[in-house]
Amino acid sequence: MAINERKPKFVTDSGIEIKTTYAPINTPPETPGKFPFTRGVQGSMYRSQFWTMRQYAGFSTAQESNKRYHYLLKNGTTGLSVAFDLPTQIGYDSSHDMSDGEVGKSGVAIDSLADMEILFEGIQLQDITTSMTINASASVLLAMYIALAKKQGADLKLISGTIQNDILKEYAARGTYIYPPTQSMRLITDIFEYCSINVPKWNTISISGYHIREAGSSAVQELAFTLANGKSYVKAAIDKGLDINVFAKRLSFFFNAHNNLFEEVAKFRAARRMWANITKELGATDDSAMKLRFHTQTGGSTLTAQQPLSNIVRVSMQALSAVLGGTQSLHTNGFDEALSLPTEDAARLALRTQQIIAYESGVTETVDPLAGSYFVENLTNEIEAAAYAYIDKIDAMGGSVKAIEQGYMQDEIARSAYNYQRDIQNGDKTIIGVNKFTMEEPPFEDIFYVDDSIQIHQINSINALKAKRNNANVTAAVAKIKAVAYTNENLMPHLIHAVECYATLGEICDAMREVFGEYRPA
Repeated sequence: MAINERKPKFVTDSGIEIKTTYAPINTPPETPGKFPFTRGVQGSMYRSQFWTMRQYAGFSTAQESNKRYHYLLKNGTTGLSVAFDLPTQIGYDSSHDMSDGEVGKSGVAIDSLADMEILFEGIQLQDITTSMTINASASVLLAMYIALAKKQGADLKLISGTIQNDILKEYAARGTYIYPPTQSMRLITDIFEYCSINVPKWNTISISGYHIREAGSSAVQELAFTLANGKSYVKAAIDKGLDINVFAKRLSFFFNAHNNLFEEVAKFRAARRMWANITKELGATDDSAMKLRFHTQTGGSTLTAQQPLSNIVRVSMQALSAVLGGTQSLHTNGFDEALSLPTEDAARLALRTQQIIAYESGVTETVDPLAGSYFVENLTNEIEAAAYAYIDKIDAMGGSVKAIEQGYMQDEIARSAYNYQRDIQNGDKTIIGVNKFTMEEPPFEDIFYVDDSIQIHQINSINALKAKRNNANVTAAVAKIKAVAYTNENLMPHLIHAVECYATLGEICDAMREVFGEYRPA
């Protein structure tokens, strides 16, 4: 007898067809912590240690962000994650005309080492891991962090954390780039080289699929484009003469978690297996250089301004997919982030979501709890195959830089975003509160707001800094950066010296702009 199902065809968000039932597949069982790491990068996973609960925060001034960091640490966060405002991300001081109206809005404004000192006041960098979401100006912000660690008397061999430093996804999906691709890749490999010697526990890049997904890609595209970008960074480092068995140990990844729970879990499992094989093909022989370690953030673009309390359920489900998928660190979004930066209450509830999963759900008590699921194992294989199809196309073009220059990634992401929105508009995709189960509701009143007085505060701080620093030393330090930028010498020691002289972010980035130029998409 024919069965009437709800839909003529069931598919994941990436368009992979979901069968009614699944049977075993003929693959040998894998061991967690062993190549190719499908089941996890550690043998015991969360039985030994929970993931790092790393809540992303930053807004307004360094003083205000510092208060939020202390609040999060008091409530049990186990790692910090810094959000920078748009001027900081694209290398402008708060006093620049291009910064007008954006200072402190989407993150914290950091103009100099003086701001970095305030940002981490009362926090010893040797005792905490810090992630910094910064890309085009990553080298300068890392220089400030290292300079501050030195001022605190920290052993640079012991400080740990991650700098995003992933410029390729900026060209493909996000737009906060400064320099052309070749010069940007030079800065990235300078960081690889410097940190491998001087700051060996620092993760020198977080290769990000998160923003690719936020721009509208499917899960498969997120995975494929992220790993393709990773291949490009590895090849650039090898071309610079770096040892893959050294620098690849400090590469990390950053993925999104959306609502399709099983697809997300399968994506994370496929990512580990694919990266292990990719790095092996590129010459890695050390297991640690082949392990894909990743941070996850729940999907910002999935949050709805309508019925915002429903986002608590979405975030919980997404966080669960990250944990079931074996993440090494996790940020959970506040339920109110479709409306504004999160309030303290929303930030605390987001952290509590992680803590409840960790301590109360039981899913952390065995490794890879969905392993052996006929559905998950099949879906892992299908996602892997679909992602490799994209990577093969990108390789044929000459790699990620060429694919981006030809607009291939951008076009694929735009097409996916269009199709997704079309499906919502015509009702093929249900979003609760948006196109189904809607209701009249009063405006949500508890909104976190950053006012424009922050810009005046930052400009006054810059002026005061310039009045008291040794400007001759700053001029010499910035001139040295410009001179070295024309050579193949590593820029990082000179950036650190300049920030220690209290050169501003804008002064340093402008010096490199003069040499490298600015990227203008065709």
